[in-house]
Amino acid sequence: MKNIVILISGRGSNMQAIVKACQQEQWPARIVAVISNKADAGGLAFAEEHQIPAIVVPSKGAASREAYDAELQRQIDAFSPDLVVLAGFMRILTPAFTAHYENRMLNIHPSLLPSFVGLHTHQQALDAGVKVHGATVHFVTAELDHGPIVAQAVVPVLDGDDEDTLAQRVLVQEHLIYPRAVRQFIEGRMTVEGNCVRITAEDA
Repeated sequence: MKNIVILISGRGSNMQAIVKACQQEQWPARIVAVISNKADAGGLAFAEEHQIPAIVVPSKGAASREAYDAELQRQIDAFSPDLVVLAGFMRILTPAFTAHYENRMLNIHPSLLPSFVGLHTHQQALDAGVKVHGATVHFVTAELDHGPIVAQAVVPVLDGDDEDTLAQRVLVQEHLIYPRAVRQFIEGRMTVEGNCVRITAEDA
């Protein structure tokens, strides 16, 4: 059994999708902890309801980013994780932290990377006038919203879309591709070769 630690900052809808998929599909894994940097994160209640340890490592008032990440790493490593999953964890991570979890920390970003990094990605897409938008699962590196791409999902940008309608359509796809990517990692079907990720077939 592989151990998964999930980091959140809010409602954790992607965390919820992963927890449900893990249970329903009977992955050879267990979600051993959900950790938030905010005590009022809505996803903590969901974790507790599913008998998953829900831990707060408050980022407010931390002496420095380095000090916070060191404490966060200590809390995560107490659960001996095989994989760390960022599910709406709204912090920029230090190079030392990302190096510690190299090739075993995934993130989902609401754009088709490398386009539209950072915040307000749906408005960025609308402002750019693109015809398609989407979401990307990638391994986390020290460079914000970069790293080897695992999976992407594409949605059309429709006439009349605003930031909310586009976000809702992208979120539906996030809840499909993120659990699938996590499962592929857990099953040992994912290999990182430079900046490319190779996925072997389920029956390989």
